[in-house]
Amino acid sequence: MHDIIDNAVYTNISHSMITIYSFVFNPFFENTYLLHDQTRECVIIDAGCSTPKEEKMLVEYIERNELNPVRLLCTHCHIDHVLGARFVGDTYGLLPEFHRAEQVVMDSLPSVGQMYGIEVNLPERGNKYIETGEIIHFGVSELETLFTPGHSPGSISFYHAQERFCISGDVLFNGSIGRTDLPGGSYRLLIDSIESQLMTLPPETMIYSGHGETTSVGFEQKNNPFLQ
Repeated sequence: MHDIIDNAVYTNISHSMITIYSFVFNPFFENTYLLHDQTRECVIIDAGCSTPKEEKMLVEYIERNELNPVRLLCTHCHIDHVLGARFVGDTYGLLPEFHRAEQVVMDSLPSVGQMYGIEVNLPERGNKYIETGEIIHFGVSELETLFTPGHSPGSISFYHAQERFCISGDVLFNGSIGRTDLPGGSYRLLIDSIESQLMTLPPETMIYSGHGETTSVGFEQKNNPFLQ
């Protein structure tokens, strides 16, 4: 279901055990995801909220549904995916968690922000590293960490095998793939990540991307021009 509130698009999708709620935030139209199960424990993935209005929308959804945010996960650390990391960290006492290869990307954000005319406030209390294959726990649910570099040096995706969905960041899009012309990007590595980590998942697996519409492994296997 798609709705628009104050010009911001959000999507609410209920799987059998996990509800996935997404906002489209910031000038880059980035997808921020909230996942929660029946325990009401919640993980926030790629916090992109960049204005007081967007921050309020995030908080209001959490409060309205009586959620308890327990982890702040980052598929990667490009500016559009972490603009809200400081706010979420300060509000809920969470450290951003990402692959250690993304630290150089995080460290570069103040200068990247200057290029775009955007002030970037990095989290003050540090961060946590997520290892390849690590199991992310929240409530009674688990996400498997897949290492999917190429768009950025330490991009990771979060896979739920039982519910057949994957939060892929900017690795794979509906009919396209992530750009590889930014520092640390590699087209060959990105294609290898997609083919070895995502295209080997069951065809019915839903792909929740960092921008744009949801897709599936099966659809991309048949239709993505970069994978033919």
